[in-house]
Amino acid sequence: MYLLGIVRNYGSQSERNEVIVLIRIAICDDESKTVKSNTQVAELCLSRLSIVGEIETYTQSYNLLYDITEDSFYYDLILLDIEMPGHTGMELAAKIKPFLPNVKIIFITSHIEYAIDAFELSIFRYVPKNDVESRLPAAITDALKLLSLEDGKVYTIQTNSRLQKIPYKDIFYIERDGKNASITTVGGVSKVRRTLQQIFDELTSDEFIFIDRGCIVNVIHIMQVKDSMAILKNGTSLPISRSHLQKVKEQINSYWGMHI
Repeated sequence: MYLLGIVRNYGSQSERNEVIVLIRIAICDDESKTVKSNTQVAELCLSRLSIVGEIETYTQSYNLLYDITEDSFYYDLILLDIEMPGHTGMELAAKIKPFLPNVKIIFITSHIEYAIDAFELSIFRYVPKNDVESRLPAAITDALKLLSLEDGKVYTIQTNSRLQKIPYKDIFYIERDGKNASITTVGGVSKVRRTLQQIFDELTSDEFIFIDRGCIVNVIHIMQVKDSMAILKNGTSLPISRSHLQKVKEQINSYWGMHI
């Protein structure tokens, strides 16, 4: 594993929220020489963009698949050789996507016919092996730039056992759940051992508002406010406390007034 740059964290050692963006990259190829050269390219791209990055390398496709599907490893960017024993890059990408729906995948292959299938899998970029020296740096650089923009709009949960990045746009609401906070998203529910106020301060975005002492809602998902209830796009109805009702209406109007 390669770690480039310094990451500062707040919170306990067991669970914390990152302050500096950390881009996690996996490189998988059955040839060790290729893994080494691709790693050097990725390191150079990270350095040129002054991005903090962590690189994990694999020469066995099933090891990468196991880490993601069984051990909940998180990656922002994956470089995959398509022609590998065990699982091909195409098969691997199809199995990874349900676990990492937002991951950027760059395919590296000598077979151009895979490009159509790569498009269908929403692959970020296709790099032919006969032009890898010029096209791989450009592909990685473009992916890192896009990830840097997106990372300003994600909430990161880091524990000793997992790293999870939740895009702001995917968050419906956040509720107090005992000593935890329960984050309801498009993909399900995630729990983090933090107070609602701590999460609200970390989000630092006007799209999140308190509708009650025990509930934060993403304004972009509120369809309407009716009878002291916030009705969300996913069909959920959440009660707005009497003390928050007027302020909630004002915050919703203010948000859309500035963003439309």
